[in-house]
Amino acid sequence: MSGIPSLADFVSADDHSRGPDDAALIVVEYGDYQCPYCDAARFVVEELLNNFSESLRFVIRNFPLADVHPHAKKAAVVAEAVGLQGKFWEMHDVLYENQWELDDDALLRYATFVGADVDQMMADLGSGPLRRVESDFESALRSGANATPTFFVNGVRYDGSLQYEPLADYLQEVLDQ
Repeated sequence: MSGIPSLADFVSADDHSRGPDDAALIVVEYGDYQCPYCDAARFVVEELLNNFSESLRFVIRNFPLADVHPHAKKAAVVAEAVGLQGKFWEMHDVLYENQWELDDDALLRYATFVGADVDQMMADLGSGPLRRVESDFESALRSGANATPTFFVNGVRYDGSLQYEPLADYLQEVLDQ
């Protein structure tokens, strides 16, 4: 598989994931909260999780493309800060549902909406969450990600269609190997 980019950093217990830890398929997405293609991909991922429920672990990592999406990095940092309170996936979904309004006031409203302690979130913003977003971003670059979303299946970059059927067929092929 020489020449095909591979995942630079192994999936760990620290990653945000859905699905069984021991799944035969590990799909890692590097995403951006302002990217409309990432928003569309999350519906495909939900369907994959439903249909490959015992076989698929989905991991999301931050790859905010700030040059194109000026609010993406701040949204990612807020999602990570809210994640420290156990509400990462709730915030993740709300950010995508509202990706066209991610200014500071909106981010505070969304954190409140998902039930986060906003004072604690604000206190946490500059420490671990910011480092995590920066670490994910560097991991994406080392892994050869050059756009959002970028998917890796069992450590190998997937460059095919992000429509459900082609991706599901590919996952089934990987399972059958």
